Amino acid sequence: MTPATTGPVGLGEPPGGRGESSDGMRGYVTQLSRNGLHPAGEGIAPFVGLLDASATVVKAMIGCWPRYSDRFQTPITFATQMKNTLQVLMSRLRMKQLQLLIALDDHKSLHKAASAMSMTQSAASKALHELESMLEAPLFERAKSGLIVNQFGHCVIRYARLVATDLSALCDDMAEIRSGKGGRLAVGTIMGAIPDVVAPILDELHASLPNLSVEIVEDTSARMLMLLDDGRLDLVIGRSTVSDEPSRYHYQSLGDEPLSVVVGYDHPRIAKEIDLHALSGYRWITYPGHMPLHALLERELDLAGISMPTNPISTASTFVTLTLLQQSTDLVALLPTDIAKRFARQKMLRILPVALKSPSPTFGIVTRKGGVLSSPAQQFIQRLRKLERVR
Repeated sequence: MTPATTGPVGLGEPPGGRGESSDGMRGYVTQLSRNGLHPAGEGIAPFVGLLDASATVVKAMIGCWPRYSDRFQTPITFATQMKNTLQVLMSRLRMKQLQLLIALDDHKSLHKAASAMSMTQSAASKALHELESMLEAPLFERAKSGLIVNQFGHCVIRYARLVATDLSALCDDMAEIRSGKGGRLAVGTIMGAIPDVVAPILDELHASLPNLSVEIVEDTSARMLMLLDDGRLDLVIGRSTVSDEPSRYHYQSLGDEPLSVVVGYDHPRIAKEIDLHALSGYRWITYPGHMPLHALLERELDLAGISMPTNPISTASTFVTLTLLQQSTDLVALLPTDIAKRFARQKMLRILPVALKSPSPTFGIVTRKGGVLSSPAQQFIQRLRKLERVR
């Protein structure tokens, strides 16, 4: 079928056709601007952002490549190899190849992946070989049981999924712009930041963007960073230090998260200040072992000369903690002070006068390095910074 040519006279077609690189396509978008279609317009802006993000993803994808060329067995500088590989990828990489990698990771078989992609096995094998040649590294180990992904394969697949997620977000954003909904924002947040940080910002944002669709995810920082990596969250209000690779993120500190020792509301009232020794007969509700608040409790108990309880109830859920405290006067827990005060005002728990010696854990704004923030995400962050200056 011959493409329709209803655009403005002189627009032409994207240089290079369907195989054009993202640099070339971005140049084409700029040409559109010169012909009267501005990148700030509703339809073009998400596409420009995606092109910038895709270029950054490709650069990050080759960041873990070897410092020597396997093809020529000649030592070369890492910067030179990265530049050469980047140029090849930007001019020759196709989305079909990234889709094939995702299918191979899902199905663990070239035959099944080719079938899922509606390709012949020989075509799939050729596409994989071309990608490995571009990257100058094997992505899979060939074994009798099939293809086994190696460290380079894991790296490329992770970024392939990120590109696919960004493309999906692009389609969603453009659909929402067309429908007049005003776009979408997905924010992950730790529990302690919700009452005095997230909630006020949402009220302000709704006043200026009444048609914005907002998703709030409350979870541990570790889980939310995984969602951020996958492109399912625009930003996280939490801690990047829980990651094995915190350098992958931009982190902007917002402040401290003070903690309080709490019990159920039916617990006998304690008027004077006490220490953790007085609670040695109680059972603790603790955070999971991988969380910073678990380490803080361990440190506090150690400073008090008390061993960590061997029979704690471990949960990251505030609702579970609150429910258990209400049901038993023999339980004690740590909660962020802002959350504890809110529940105490509702007579759902009591805050014990226990002075903790450890510094309060900090939290901040976490975003992906190389990611392109949407306009609502940028506005959300601007309001966060303004709020932090006022606090």
